[in-house]
Amino acid sequence: MINKFIVAACLVLMMCLFAVSCDDSVTDLQPLDRITEAAAFETPDRCELSMVGVYDRAQSGFYAGGQVRGYPFGAANVEQGDNRGEDMLNVALFYAITYEATYNPTTANNVYHWETLYGLINRANIVIEGMRNAATNGVISAQAAAEYEGEARFLRALAHHELLIHFARPYNHTPDASHPGVPYRTTAVNTAAALDQAATQGRNTVKECYDRILEDLNFAAANLPDTRAGSRKISRATAGAATALKTRIYLHMGDWQKVIDEGSKLVAGGVYSLTATPEGPFANNASNTESIFAIENSQADNPGVNGALPVMYAVSPGRALVAISPIIWNAPFWHPSDLRRGQLAKDNGRAFFSHKYRNITTQDDYNQIIRLPEVLLNMSEAYARLASPNTTEALAMLNMVRNRALTDAALHYTAASFPTTNDLIRAILNERRIEFLGEGRRWADIHRLAKDAVFSTGGIPAKVRYNNTSFASWGPGVDYDGNGNYVPAAELVPAIEYDDYRFVWPIPQSELNTNPVLAEQQNPGY
Repeated sequence: MINKFIVAACLVLMMCLFAVSCDDSVTDLQPLDRITEAAAFETPDRCELSMVGVYDRAQSGFYAGGQVRGYPFGAANVEQGDNRGEDMLNVALFYAITYEATYNPTTANNVYHWETLYGLINRANIVIEGMRNAATNGVISAQAAAEYEGEARFLRALAHHELLIHFARPYNHTPDASHPGVPYRTTAVNTAAALDQAATQGRNTVKECYDRILEDLNFAAANLPDTRAGSRKISRATAGAATALKTRIYLHMGDWQKVIDEGSKLVAGGVYSLTATPEGPFANNASNTESIFAIENSQADNPGVNGALPVMYAVSPGRALVAISPIIWNAPFWHPSDLRRGQLAKDNGRAFFSHKYRNITTQDDYNQIIRLPEVLLNMSEAYARLASPNTTEALAMLNMVRNRALTDAALHYTAASFPTTNDLIRAILNERRIEFLGEGRRWADIHRLAKDAVFSTGGIPAKVRYNNTSFASWGPGVDYDGNGNYVPAAELVPAIEYDDYRFVWPIPQSELNTNPVLAEQQNPGY
């Protein structure tokens, strides 16, 4: 969101002397406990603190009334991404608006997702400008400035893509992706003149947005270190993180060869490897071999009891507000002996819940943004979708992810498991649903596949209604009607077709009130 409320915060950069998480309600241009934007880049230490502030904005932008609920990437991207899909199940009223698609331009969830993502983008733009000036003034080296800029541009790209999957139609909605995307902001809004300019910026096309995302990620990959020491290997952007994110972006674009080209760099690089068991990256979420980038949460700074992933997703003493849906739990493609059922799920005698987020008391589970299994499955799908499919490589990468969860070799896929290439692709897509369950990735796949010629999701799938279930509803492989329907129809919230206006979120009214150009570019139906 760009308005006069936020510009005051931008004018002082919001960097505290002793902490980086600050209240956006401050409007004093020279507060006694803050440093000005110019001063924020006067020393190397302050440059570092300014960069940390961008990560802090990614982890905990502010919700209504100054609350912290993990918007956008501390937790909210997972919770919103899961509740827009069908494989996780809203238990109470907490996520009902997202789950049942009853949102409007003033609904808090989508409003604050938009506002905090653009808050992150603007913080990144301010730091890019500040680091360039710091290098010019001899405060830091040109190499250090480029590395900081790479981190900021990585986060800027991540934020813009999150906006695209919620507020715009997928890349293939039009043949040339010329349909409306979101405003791609690359200029710091830290002066009244910049504010006036931003308040008239309209939507870029989806193609323009993806092109700029790739420009940002290419810069990041070229200027960031290959790896970092300790927990920073996961919590600070690296060249590997930028490359991994490019595989996601190219997957959404349907550029299969580019997915393979980028992913091959990581597979050959030796920096990342799968943990021995599926629970590895969650049992040791701050230090493991397969997490490529994650958002750090700490005991002192986390999304709180109304947002933290372990509180929302875990059984008691968690609040158990988001369950695993019988839709995925009962699916015949998820084998009953799969280790992910035992290691990464728990029941409370009423339903099954994710066990990926475990630190319920301290609420400091990292939010895994991208892991090596995603890169492998991105590549697997890309190999299978080439004009001349390479099913050998596709199968090998699928099995790398799947086989560590199925210890019986008799259950491993072979070439004979798939009569056609499309059967293999379907297995890859199903594997994504299992592997990333409870990580917020389901909506992104629903979004990109909505218009797929063969594997279309058709829009927003039907979902289970919790109050119509009992514990018996979670029964792996139970075919309720003999026709391959693994959830009784009476338990479902009806599907919403792709052409329905609710497939995309509305641009928030708060944005439309200050930007007359965007006011004329609202998503149809709202």
